[in-house]
Amino acid sequence: MLPNPLTTPAALHRAENQWPDGVAVVDDQWGARVSLTWPELADEVRRFAAGLIGLGVRHGDRVAVWAPNSHHWPIAALGVQYAGAVLITLNTRYTVSEASDIIERSGAQVVVVSGAFGGIDRLAEVVGSTIPTGRSVVSIPLDDAAAGPDVIAWSTLLASATDELLQQARDRADAVRADDLSDILFTSGTTGAPKGVMAEHRHTVHGAHAWGANGRLSETDRYLMVNPFFHTFGYKAGILPSILFGATMVPLAVYSPSASMDVVSREKITVFPGAPTIFQTILDAPDRDQHDLSSLRLIVTGATIVPVVLIERLQSDLGVETVVTAYGQTETSGFITTCRPDDDAVTVATTCGRAFDGMEVTLSEQGEVLTRGRMVMRGYLDDPRATAETIDADGWLHTGDIGALDDRGNLTITDRLKDMYICGGFNVYPAEVEQVLSRFPDVTEAAVIGVPDARLGEVGKAFLTVQPGATVSPDAVVAFAKEHLANFKVPRVVEIIEALPRNASGKILKREMR
Repeated sequence: MLPNPLTTPAALHRAENQWPDGVAVVDDQWGARVSLTWPELADEVRRFAAGLIGLGVRHGDRVAVWAPNSHHWPIAALGVQYAGAVLITLNTRYTVSEASDIIERSGAQVVVVSGAFGGIDRLAEVVGSTIPTGRSVVSIPLDDAAAGPDVIAWSTLLASATDELLQQARDRADAVRADDLSDILFTSGTTGAPKGVMAEHRHTVHGAHAWGANGRLSETDRYLMVNPFFHTFGYKAGILPSILFGATMVPLAVYSPSASMDVVSREKITVFPGAPTIFQTILDAPDRDQHDLSSLRLIVTGATIVPVVLIERLQSDLGVETVVTAYGQTETSGFITTCRPDDDAVTVATTCGRAFDGMEVTLSEQGEVLTRGRMVMRGYLDDPRATAETIDADGWLHTGDIGALDDRGNLTITDRLKDMYICGGFNVYPAEVEQVLSRFPDVTEAAVIGVPDARLGEVGKAFLTVQPGATVSPDAVVAFAKEHLANFKVPRVVEIIEALPRNASGKILKREMR
């Protein structure tokens, strides 16, 4: 069954009409409990969109959101798209220089940013940078963050929504088409430079619908959202399926086993996706028996190797009826393959499942995983060469992963053509890290690999060569990396060596380093 409609504004209109009394979002993280029905959420979205239009945002303009999970995030994201604009998401772990680069490259005219979060006041950082030059800054009221003279407060933006602007917002929403851009999510490539993945409304809605249908989502579900909204897992497999199927969104900004179990118990959570590490920590939590987790019916995991015993324990220890794993990339809105609810534990743990509805999967002669279908991106922002290298003439997207297909069509990822590794659920591209480390004084070359880590799956290890006679402190290199990179990209270990291993053509042999 295909989704109808195929734009997020139209999907929101459908939600407010189909579930007028249904609860769209519940958020009690910021001192006062917020609970919005679907019509109330839609009204907030319209007011936000009207406020953006009042700031001069036009159809096709870009608006960036840099904030943790809260009820503000879906209002802002959907409000951007309701106004006919394009959503740019920013990783909350980015440094201000990383965020600034993406804001500049995407051409974002408005930046929506939170205040104090995770010990860092992002709003203050933005105000103290060059980001406000030539663009508007809107603050999300988390904690005690206050808007300065060059910042528009969230409440001020919503209050600016006059009747005329609200009508313009409705007109903009009705004018959005399925092949308009909905968002640009940035993902690093092998060159180390982040690439903007351009997705259309039809790509994102098709993917969200396929994900929700596979999980059998409905208006009776209550969905705990610990996956960050800036990521496809939180946005396209979280917010959008909830709109399409009427599930209640329950955002959580900071994950901890106790906080998550408290929310599951209090809010009677039924759907809980996340990385395998999340569920391992819950299963091993000493106070797990003190929480009622019996409402859980669906857990979705993936992003790394999943032990069979973890799947079995989720079903036996927690009594979860359905556990599935999936595989995707930002270039496919996060959706390529998935296990089905009736798959056995071994299939769920050892494979990525079969192609999502609307997608095809095959292998090249070299064993590379190729995919094509409804969720494949339009292309990379301002990079037709990289687009052509990734999507061939027949429409097959080359994933860069090596895999195998069994006789049922289940995909197993066996290796990576690229050197990317996954740290705590986040993709890390060594080339980007290597470029930063190479700027450290007296470092001549840098090579980074992923090494196993019991808690995060993989962490970075950097091998450096230095100028003859120079002394470089590994601790100083790590401190330097922390200034310029998000923490999941920072190598945990730095080793100084005389020379990097190379083949006859001079290419660095990372397999020997491993």
